[in-house]
Amino acid sequence: MAGVADAAAPGSSGDGRRGGAPEQQQQQEQDAGRGERKSSCSIGESRPPIGGPGQPPLPQRTETLGFYESDRERKKKKSASDLSLLRFISTELTRGYFLEHNEAKYTERRERVYTCMRIPRELEKLMFFGIFLCLDAFLYVFTLLPLRVFLALFQFITLPFYGLRDRRLLQPAQVCDIFKGVILIICYFMMHYVDYSMMYHLIRGQSVIKLYIIYNMLEVADRLFSSFGQDILDALYWTATEPKERKRAHIGVIPHFFMAVLYVFLHAILIMVQATTLNVAFNSHNKSLLTIMMSNNFVEIKGSVFKKFEKNNLFQMSNSDIKERFTNYVLLLIVCLRNMEQFSWNPDHLWVLFPDVCMVIASEIAVDIVKHAFITKFNDITADVYSEYRASLAFDLVSSRQKNAYTDYSDSVSRRMGFIPLPLAVLLIRVVTSSIKVQGVLAYACVVLFYCGLISLKVLNSIVLLGKSCQYVKEAKMEEKLFNPPPSSTPGKPLSKPQSKFKSTQGISTDESFSASVTNQPVQQKENTTSLLVTSNSDQFLTTPDGDDKDISQDNSELKHRSSKKDLLEIDRFTICGNRID
Repeated sequence: MAGVADAAAPGSSGDGRRGGAPEQQQQQEQDAGRGERKSSCSIGESRPPIGGPGQPPLPQRTETLGFYESDRERKKKKSASDLSLLRFISTELTRGYFLEHNEAKYTERRERVYTCMRIPRELEKLMFFGIFLCLDAFLYVFTLLPLRVFLALFQFITLPFYGLRDRRLLQPAQVCDIFKGVILIICYFMMHYVDYSMMYHLIRGQSVIKLYIIYNMLEVADRLFSSFGQDILDALYWTATEPKERKRAHIGVIPHFFMAVLYVFLHAILIMVQATTLNVAFNSHNKSLLTIMMSNNFVEIKGSVFKKFEKNNLFQMSNSDIKERFTNYVLLLIVCLRNMEQFSWNPDHLWVLFPDVCMVIASEIAVDIVKHAFITKFNDITADVYSEYRASLAFDLVSSRQKNAYTDYSDSVSRRMGFIPLPLAVLLIRVVTSSIKVQGVLAYACVVLFYCGLISLKVLNSIVLLGKSCQYVKEAKMEEKLFNPPPSSTPGKPLSKPQSKFKSTQGISTDESFSASVTNQPVQQKENTTSLLVTSNSDQFLTTPDGDDKDISQDNSELKHRSSKKDLLEIDRFTICGNRID
């Protein structure tokens, strides 16, 4: 055969047999070294045994599909060498992959990282604005409220000389101011019967673990008091100012007044116990109690991060954090005043307290940043939501200065954030008057100058906040809501604010009316409120011509779509999961 003749050695005989075994082995080694496989016969044929003279013949090899058994063995050895450790390491070092095959996934992950990096800046901007809102409401109690009470009493006393211009002796806002001032004075004198020194030594004698439990209970009680206290005050204000047909109906103001006085007094004592516990932690030798109280803030992360949050729930928690941070600042001020009094106002002792104060503030800021960063990450909430929250708070400030305002700004802050300034103001006045002794004409002159400085600070803070609030409201495009009438509801039904996208039909532009109405004082609404509600911008779709049916259907579908989601303007501190508790 031709294949056999080509594969045979040069010394082979004519019958197809090879010369000898040594030559055959040498030829096979050369073929293996070059990596060439030569086919010597067709499929199904076998080679005759080859052997030299005087030697046994070589074992016969069968051919299968063109490959000899020796080729199979070499292939097995080669595959075994491919699975070696070095080749595995080489594969691990040189293998590659392409991230663009899942571009959407990695883009989303990158946006989450960017959101977490933006959270501290956006959150602190909201906190900064909210703290100054609380400061404005808090300074109102010390500065403008006494002046408003004095003017209301002066008008009431001089009323017989000028005659009745209206059916009311006093305006509703003046009645509310008088009640606030009377409650403040009564609770201040009641606080004199509470011994601060005895409370301090009573708390200091307790163990560290017991004080830790007490402090946690006080925080929970403070939230419960805040949620129920504003309802008590609102009930008093409405009972005192609602129109009454019979004079006997005014007797119902008395129980509401006593309830309000009792609430403010108990809440002031509660805050005093909190301040005393914090003072004991500052004065402890090993600072263990202060460390435990600071670690309590990090426990808050565990209780809030791994829960489902929506925008409304996050807004509620942000307001609570603003109120909590401002309250902690006032508590730290009370602790510093009490400690400076004990050390005869030595300035050197203030530097001893300074590291602990900074540590408490830094831990509060760090906990808020970490908590909000992970909440927004786990719930896919963007960092732009904090600008919406800031616009909602600014809307409260601007709307309280409209002609149709139905509440005072300090009361709107109380409802929105749960911050009630009256108990905290009572406690701060009690601590300041007991820590600072005023004697002599020069001391009283300093008090008058300090009061004038507080008024200047309040006015300056209000002007800056009002300007910033107008800017935030315009950026959020919420000017049209300012001209809507106040929401009205029937008993047992939740409040709902109508949403309107129709432009005002007045002759002036929106920006001009917006800037002009902010500086106007609220006036009493006359009996034409019903007609105003009927012809308001929010109800114009009821009398729209047939040509605008298409726009009406689009607005109605949008209203139905948005009815499931409560507006941020309707979310206050006492709203749970977006549903108002009535």
